[in-house]
Amino acid sequence: MRTLKFKNGDEMPAIGLGTWKSGPKEVEHAVKYALENGYRHIDCAATYGNEEEVGNAFAEVFEKGAVKREEVWVTSKLWNNAHRKEDVLPALKQTLKDLQLDYLDLYLIHWPVAFKSGLKGFPESDEDYLSLEEVPIIETWNAMIEAKKQGLVKHIGVSNFSSKKMDDLLSKTDDKPEMLQVELHPYLQQNDLIEYCTNKGIHLTAYSPLGSGDRSDDMKAADEPSLLENPTIVKIAKKHGASAGQVLIKWAELRGTAVIPKSTNEGRIVENLQSTGLKLEKEDLEEIAKLDEHFRYVTGEFFVTKGNSYGNIYDE
Repeated sequence: MRTLKFKNGDEMPAIGLGTWKSGPKEVEHAVKYALENGYRHIDCAATYGNEEEVGNAFAEVFEKGAVKREEVWVTSKLWNNAHRKEDVLPALKQTLKDLQLDYLDLYLIHWPVAFKSGLKGFPESDEDYLSLEEVPIIETWNAMIEAKKQGLVKHIGVSNFSSKKMDDLLSKTDDKPEMLQVELHPYLQQNDLIEYCTNKGIHLTAYSPLGSGDRSDDMKAADEPSLLENPTIVKIAKKHGASAGQVLIKWAELRGTAVIPKSTNEGRIVENLQSTGLKLEKEDLEEIAKLDEHFRYVTGEFFVTKGNSYGNIYDE
C-alpha cells in the first residue's frame, strides 16, 4: 500500500477506516476487526459520538500485542465548539481519554466554523455561533501548534477548508497545516485543490469516497447521484473483477491522497483494504476523469442559518 510521508519521516497508510456514522456498538467491532485484518490507519472525530468505543477497541487490540500502538495511525478532529484557544487543549485531552491514547498521529480542525464554547449538538439559532472575527482561525491554529509542542499530537492540519481559507491561514503562520481533509470522489474531483496542496507541500485525505449513501435523509438531496451505481464505475469494476467501491478507493489512492472509506461490515472492511492491489489502466482513469460534476454530498448547508456569517463554507 502507498503511504503519505511527512517531513519528519512519519508515514501514513493511504487507506484508512472511516468511523463517521458508525454506531457505538458497531464501531468497536469494526475497528477491532479492521486492525486484526491489516488496517493501520483509523480516522476518528469527537463529534462522531463514538470515540469511547473506538478507544475500547484500541485498548483490547493493543493489549493483545499483535498490533502495537506505534504501528497505527490515528487521526481525530477538533469540534466547532472548542475553537477558542483555552478550549482546544481540553477538547484534545478529552479525545485522548476517550480513545485511551497518549497521543494522536494527526489532529485536524474539523470545520472553519465556530460555535459557542461547550455547545452540545448543532446550533439552534445564530446566537449559538461565533464569527471568525470573534474567534479567528489563527487563534485556534496557534493552540493546535501548542498541542504539537506538548507532544499530544504528532501532526496537525485542517478539514473542509477551501484554498482561499488555506491561503489566509498560511499568510499568518510559519507552521502550515500538514494535512487537508476534504470530500473527494469522481463527482467532486477538485483537481485545482489537489494541485494547490501539492504545490504547498500539504497532504490530502479524501472523505466520503464512496458517496456516503448512509447519511441521514435530512443531509441528502432528493435526486443525488449514486457513485456505487454509476455505469462507468460499474463497468470498470466488472472489467477488473472488482467491486465498484474498490475502483473508487483505488482511484483515490492513485491520485496521491489518503482515503478513508467507512464500513462496519466485515466483508466490506476487508474488500476495501484489498483495493490497494487493483490495477486501474490509463483508459479507466480517463473515463473516470469525465465524471466530474463538482457535486458535493456534504454541502455544509447545515451551518447556514439566517444572520450568521457562514453562508458560503467552501467559498464557491
